[in-house]
Amino acid sequence: MVAWGPLYHTSAGERNEGAFKTQNDASPSGFLACGDIIKEASVADTLGGISMARKPAVMYRRLKGPAYTRRKYIGGVPNNRIMQFHVGNRRAAETGQFQVVLELLADNDVQIRHTALEAARVVSNSTIRKQAGAQGYALRVHTFPHHVLRENKQATGAGADRVSQGMRCAFGKNVGTAARVKRGQRVISIHVNAEHYLTARDALRKASMKFPTPCTTRLVRGHEHLKGLI
Repeated sequence: MVAWGPLYHTSAGERNEGAFKTQNDASPSGFLACGDIIKEASVADTLGGISMARKPAVMYRRLKGPAYTRRKYIGGVPNNRIMQFHVGNRRAAETGQFQVVLELLADNDVQIRHTALEAARVVSNSTIRKQAGAQGYALRVHTFPHHVLRENKQATGAGADRVSQGMRCAFGKNVGTAARVKRGQRVISIHVNAEHYLTARDALRKASMKFPTPCTTRLVRGHEHLKGLI
């Protein structure tokens, strides 16, 4: 490893030849080799700040082609970011102890990335938990991100066209996962009692903001307990 220090010229002859020497003479000959400079400097710095940028989520929301889900033959699939699919009092929800059931439905055919599903779960769970308590509700994420997303990575930034033109229609590498959702399919559901109906509906509204499609909130059960609210 070359120790970088103040560079200086030893003579006029060396100044004409363009050779530089460090103060501690780290290299055997006392001169910095081009290979040492390239090893020390990163590729991004050498090329003027070129890096591999993450593409926006709008590029992955359309349903195109067959699903890419055979993980048995796919290597290097990124981990799923969804921490929990069931939150709250799951036992009470499965036994029908809650009075009201709300569902969030997708209005369009769309792909929802696993990060968006996790963001929707977090914001909706924090909203309903503050009012209903830890055991006063049950939230479930119904979709699983089976589809593996691919991306043809290319260099971006200043001077990227000189470095990587890229191959057209390339297969790409795995960059994440997404759930393929059909129109009218439920994505998230919340079970609560009648007194927390408005909070649950607001929680689903906040969750819909994380998805790349308009959503509809549907009341599945508990109409008789919500007179004057619907």
